[in-house]
Amino acid sequence: LCFQLPALLLDGVTLVISPLISLMKDQVDSLRARGLPATFLNSSISGSELSQRMQEIAIGKWRLVYVAPERFRDQRFLDLFEKAHPKLIAIDEAHCISQWGHDFRPDYVKLKRPVRQWESVPVIALTATATSVVKQDIIENLKLKSPKIFTGSYYRDNLHISVLKKEAIRTGVLDLLKSIDEPAIVYVGTRKNTIQFAR
Repeated sequence: LCFQLPALLLDGVTLVISPLISLMKDQVDSLRARGLPATFLNSSISGSELSQRMQEIAIGKWRLVYVAPERFRDQRFLDLFEKAHPKLIAIDEAHCISQWGHDFRPDYVKLKRPVRQWESVPVIALTATATSVVKQDIIENLKLKSPKIFTGSYYRDNLHISVLKKEAIRTGVLDLLKSIDEPAIVYVGTRKNTIQFAR
């Protein structure tokens, strides 16, 4: 909502930088199901599909365009958006600029380049996991000038975290899954254990 609503109110394209293909696809599918003009550019599409979508961006077909931070290595992409001139740049999962980003996605750290290149374009950086140090890192790395910072509560009443002893994990998780009617995520230490556990 923080960037999708402004994107639909602005006259032009909003560029959404997101780290995960599945996250992009999920959001774009959801927007398209509502009849809203959104697309993504990532490695899951063919070269011909990428070229077609870039042509469609150039003629203003899409209001929201989701991209991975690595896309900014592509000069053709940079040239396209130089002409399309985005009206808003939204950086999702912005904590990657600070924590983990240097290892997980080094291109997040390089996002200051497009932010500086399109200096007149408003930037919104969003994260649900920013400590005060991470917030400061984001501001400094992106060279944001007098940003407005909005912080909500970290409490999520729909999230519950439990840690189980290794010996009790299988029965503990099975008991948990039987006791709830909602989806659950189970983290297991290794891929091998995950496969065994799933059986």
